[in-house]
Amino acid sequence: MIDKLTSADIANNISMLRSSHKGPIVVVEGITDSRLYGKFVDRAETKIVPAHSKDNVKRAVAEVWGTRNDKKTIGIVDADTDVLRGRKYNPPIFISDKRDLESMMMSTGALDDVLTEYSDPELLENFEKNHGKVKDVIARSAYPIGLLMFISMREGLGLNFKNIDHSVFINRKTLAIDMKKMIDEIFTQSVSRKVGRKELADMISEEGIPDDPWTVVRGHDAESVLTIGLNEVFGSYNGRGTKTGQLSGALRLAFSIDYFRETEVYRKTTEWSRRNNFVLWITQR
Repeated sequence: MIDKLTSADIANNISMLRSSHKGPIVVVEGITDSRLYGKFVDRAETKIVPAHSKDNVKRAVAEVWGTRNDKKTIGIVDADTDVLRGRKYNPPIFISDKRDLESMMMSTGALDDVLTEYSDPELLENFEKNHGKVKDVIARSAYPIGLLMFISMREGLGLNFKNIDHSVFINRKTLAIDMKKMIDEIFTQSVSRKVGRKELADMISEEGIPDDPWTVVRGHDAESVLTIGLNEVFGSYNGRGTKTGQLSGALRLAFSIDYFRETEVYRKTTEWSRRNNFVLWITQR
């Protein structure tokens, strides 16, 4: 039923909320977004509404602003590949700092907190001595997948990135990516193959390394790389056997208000709410 909800359904839900709630409303893409942003509001004063899709967020917010004159409703969505495409958003719609929610969390100190909980200090130190900071290693290994996804969307290649097995192309000792194996894995998953493997490798190479890989990194890929690291390389007794889904929850718990305050989405939404005379986040009180 959730996947059949329309933007009109979400807008109607917001209107019904307005019968009893006069404070701010934040419309987000899904339940996990609601869980994260819900940590940073006074739920008695600010309501979080999951819209169950990015398009629903944008359209529902436009509806309540345009025809219902609701000026205390904003939307927060994942950047996805929109920044890479040059697409821009203006208030009352705001975008995540990085490609998605998971990438945004992993690019902050929340990742270090998760590593403190789930890694063996000696093994982690040895790994970083030989290969660099885990955060940087993850970004280097995950960004080519996100970049290839962007290329596929831009060029209409129709490649399938669902259910790929990261362990096939991520080295279990160094966490480095094997580009050839990565392309082979995606080809295996894809029915449509409008270009060859070498052409894809050349496309990735021509794009180059972005200034901030986290704007390209898909959170799911980053978490999969980290999962391999914890299970195979530097995990502690409670870190080995960790699943990607568990890491998502651990990151949300670790992502504190202090880390949130360092983000652009916090800064921009805070400035916007102050200019419009309402309080959005608990730190504004």
